[in-house]
Amino acid sequence: MDKDQQEQKRFLEEQLQWTREQDRILEEIDEKLHEMKRIAEYALEHEPSVLETNKLNSQLKELKDEVQSLERQLQSMIH
Repeated sequence: MDKDQQEQKRFLEEQLQWTREQDRILEEIDEKLHEMKRIAEYALEHEPSVLETNKLNSQLKELKDEVQSLERQLQSMIH
């Protein structure tokens, strides 16, 4: 394998690794968004107490913060 082919191979391997990392982050985001949806559907189907509503809101905020953190990771990988 000549030098150009080696460089091309290395470049493609780096691109593959980058793509896998992006996919992993997107999977995590998807899981958190589904959890947020389940919480919202639960609140819609039930009539949670004020205490339970506060707990659900706290869970939603935590998930939102986690999604935003993952989104920042994606942005740093792009730039």
